[in-house]
Amino acid sequence: MTEDGYKVKLENVFEGPMDLLIHLIRKNEVDITDIPIALITRQYLAYLEWLKRMNIDFAGEFLLMAATLAHIKSRTLLPSHSSDADEDPRLEIARPLLEYLQIKQAAEELAQRQLLGEDTFVRPPSAPDDWGDAGEETIHVGLFELIDAFQRILENIAPDHRVDLTTERISIKDRITEIVDVLEAKGSITFTELFASESDKSDVIVTFLAILEMVKLCLIRVAQHLPTGIIRLFYL
Repeated sequence: MTEDGYKVKLENVFEGPMDLLIHLIRKNEVDITDIPIALITRQYLAYLEWLKRMNIDFAGEFLLMAATLAHIKSRTLLPSHSSDADEDPRLEIARPLLEYLQIKQAAEELAQRQLLGEDTFVRPPSAPDDWGDAGEETIHVGLFELIDAFQRILENIAPDHRVDLTTERISIKDRITEIVDVLEAKGSITFTELFASESDKSDVIVTFLAILEMVKLCLIRVAQHLPTGIIRLFYL
């Protein structure tokens, strides 16, 4: 890993543009078939701009989806001169989103089946000891939930603090080593515990990029406790 111009690449281990759209729809508590296209498009582009500023390299599919959203938005702004039976332009994205959710749900259900036989199926992970008997009340945390949590941490840092990724006091690789040492000793740690209160923005960003890299390397899994909203990292 290099320290200058370091980029985390979003590959198959992370969610794609469909997942970002679903995240925004759920975040805004709207129906897929009644998407506020202007709002969702604006927020979608804001996420891409944020990823770019954080030096996170995302795939071209994200840009293609952005172009699709912009096209749908432009169609909704045009005056309609035809009958009321014309199809809602938003269905262009609503239909594939609904299909994607169905496929994703089916894949998750298949993954839970004991397909390899009674003596060979993989034992499912046990509930996190750190949350006692509340393991069933935890959910997997994806990239965009992590981004939301990270942005809340950044909001607590002085806004006039300059970020210089080329002069950080610690490299991504070294920060991963530090986190591994903590997890080897404790087994798990909350997301916020990794960000010391005296850290500056550069240190905070390096820590976040290290977490993303560790997810890609399958060194950790990330879960959220639904009753409290606490995000915790578990060492694999």
